Amino acid sequence: MEAARETAEFADEPQQHTHDDNLVYDSSVDHKGKLPLRASTGVWKSSLFIIAIEFSERLSYFGIATSLIIYLTKAMHEDLKTAARNVNYWTGVTTLMPLLGGFLADAYLGRYSTVILSTVIYLLGLSLMTLSTLVPKLKACGSEICNKPRKVHEVLFFTAIYFISVGTGGHKPSLESFGADQFDDNHPEERKQKMSFFNWWNSGLCAGIILGVTVIVYVEDHLGWGIAGVILTSIMALSLAVFLFGSSVYRYRVPLGSPLTPLLQVAVAAFRKRNLPYPPHSSDLYEVQTADRFQARLLSHTKKLKFLDKAAIIEEGGNSDENRGPWRLTTVTRVEELKLILNMIPIWIVSLPFGIVVAQSSTFFVKQCLIMDRKIGSSFIMPASSMFCLAALGMIVFVVIYDRLLVPFLRKTTGNERGITILQRIGIGMVFSFMTMIVAAVVERKRLGLLKNDPTGGSAGAMSVFWLAPQFIIIGIGDAFGLVGLQEYFYDQVPDSMRSLGIAFYLSVSGASNFVSSWLITIVDNITRKSGGHSWFGVDLNTSRLDKFYFLLALIVAVDLCVYVFLARRYTYKSVQKTTVGACSDADADADAPDPSSAV
Repeated sequence: MEAARETAEFADEPQQHTHDDNLVYDSSVDHKGKLPLRASTGVWKSSLFIIAIEFSERLSYFGIATSLIIYLTKAMHEDLKTAARNVNYWTGVTTLMPLLGGFLADAYLGRYSTVILSTVIYLLGLSLMTLSTLVPKLKACGSEICNKPRKVHEVLFFTAIYFISVGTGGHKPSLESFGADQFDDNHPEERKQKMSFFNWWNSGLCAGIILGVTVIVYVEDHLGWGIAGVILTSIMALSLAVFLFGSSVYRYRVPLGSPLTPLLQVAVAAFRKRNLPYPPHSSDLYEVQTADRFQARLLSHTKKLKFLDKAAIIEEGGNSDENRGPWRLTTVTRVEELKLILNMIPIWIVSLPFGIVVAQSSTFFVKQCLIMDRKIGSSFIMPASSMFCLAALGMIVFVVIYDRLLVPFLRKTTGNERGITILQRIGIGMVFSFMTMIVAAVVERKRLGLLKNDPTGGSAGAMSVFWLAPQFIIIGIGDAFGLVGLQEYFYDQVPDSMRSLGIAFYLSVSGASNFVSSWLITIVDNITRKSGGHSWFGVDLNTSRLDKFYFLLALIVAVDLCVYVFLARRYTYKSVQKTTVGACSDADADADAPDPSSAV
């Protein structure tokens, strides 16, 4: 069963340590470079400092991101298509930059140093944005009314938000993986706490989102972006001080050089020995034991992608030193690490439609809020971006329910330490994304119907913005399954030396999805304009047909979900060897074969 295959990872943990239980032997060190004391470092005592700075970063990011399309259309006078495209490009760059940041953190800088450096860059971006919206001569239009922003404002504003992208690129993958590093995988209790870490990490993250899309957005709407920038810059500086204050209780990982080089060595070695016959048994493949406590755990051999196994075949005869060079002979663990990365590619691809749906919540969903009745009581008008807090609230509430109620029950039912497998969790999130698009399409069609019956009043007077609440709440619940599941998947299933890059792979799903969303808008716009003479994307929402676009996204997600189920049922999870002694052996023959009866 798939649940059994995944649980095998924990059952097969290496047991080579017979040292003092008061110390941590997971390749981490304390702030003095020594073995960490379990009682005084790591787990929740250090994670709280880390979650605090993540709260600040999400407060800033969503305070900007959810109102960006409104700022671009109102202050900088961009049309809807251009603004949506610029938001998607910026979001795409922001979520793809972690690939570079994660690589630098894993290979050279270390996660702690990368967090500090990226936060400083983030602060520089916030400062420039504040100047561009606060200083009169740098504002978009100054005191006069204009149809086009000043060039200096345009350059400074976009420079600022892309500085924020660069800062996020180092901050996101390094901070989340640094937080997960505070828990020892070899310690049963800490391993369970680590599973809860991702849930509570996202709760802290959502708390920042809620304040960002309510308090910060309100300040932007009523006091201006300049004042909001001052607030965000001050909070980010304070959170950096808090993060530094916790330095003595953190557990650190020493960067060991590029994690990509060993993977390339496997590919080269396998190609160079492509004509060699396979050995009769996997135990004949090359594996080594090491006393280096910074060495990653050894992985069990799997039967998939068998052609890569040739990289671990020991050649007889010839120059012994040359035959055992790293570009000619690699260990089974290195081979399996490359297999892990290659196995992730199909899952990454089929996760993109889920990311496309999530992308709509910060673009078209917010724009819909802007033209509907946002009045609460007799006089208060809610900022359009504040509706996004419903998605964050939905995520927080369901994460708590999932972590405290569902997981304990499911652990007893399935025997899996996580309750359900990671891929099952992601699949459930995809189902909720499908439901989101159906609900969003139905509500938008109703709004357009009201507009047709009453062109002068339309949806702004007759339809409350809270008609959009279900689609925000449903996507929030979907995030509790899908986004958190993707975080766990890409952190857990990458090689141990690539944990920051693993989080970057997760973030790149969102980044690539935003680019694909932009391209999809352009393609649909061109096709509908040529075929019917009227594009689905007009100059504003009242001349657009977002309902048809939402139905199209629902169809794409439905087809994608079928492909995802096919792939997930055949997926084999990472399995760690029981011991680090001797040559390779198959830890569990059944773990190599897909179980056709298993669910997603």
